[in-house]
Amino acid sequence: QNIAYRPACEGCRACVSVRILAGEFSLSRNMRRVLAENEDLVGTMGAAQPTTEQFVLFRKYLDDRHQRGGMSDMSALDYAIMVEDTHVNTRLIEYRKRVPGAGIGDQPKGELIAVALTDLMSDGVSMVYSFFNPTMERRSLGTFMILDHILRTQQLGLPHVYLGYWVKGSQKMHYKTRYQPQEHLTPRGWERYAEDGSEG
Repeated sequence: QNIAYRPACEGCRACVSVRILAGEFSLSRNMRRVLAENEDLVGTMGAAQPTTEQFVLFRKYLDDRHQRGGMSDMSALDYAIMVEDTHVNTRLIEYRKRVPGAGIGDQPKGELIAVALTDLMSDGVSMVYSFFNPTMERRSLGTFMILDHILRTQQLGLPHVYLGYWVKGSQKMHYKTRYQPQEHLTPRGWERYAEDGSEG
């Protein structure tokens, strides 16, 4: 929203900012499979404007994945504030099924499958929040959206995709280290993070 924050827990440095080095990134075989599985989706970037259709999908996602989370009781108004209340260059990317027979330049009108709230920055993009249809596990939509952001960043000629915070040992955040190479923000500044967990 319109609040800039960072963890400031006394004696704790567990929360670490993570960014992918988009220019050096290359797809693994599994990542190529995920892209192929979702080749029928079209991602359209637009203004940060909430819709009822987005909120219905958002609630479906929360009710399935985060029933006890801090966002579990968010209303339509809360969602609208999350999307609209920003002082930076924020965009929404809607991912929809491609309508059969639609041309390359046509606006997709198919089913809304996933949404990403994204900040556009001078050195890349920052994935603020994303959600998707939780019944479509075969598509690996969370992975797909990260890959799509990496490809978009490469096309823009920008170096970084920011994934927010990572906590070592957290199973829910472990997926972020799959996207190599990447850097972690340490007290010494941004440092390259190796897959074996070492910094340097």
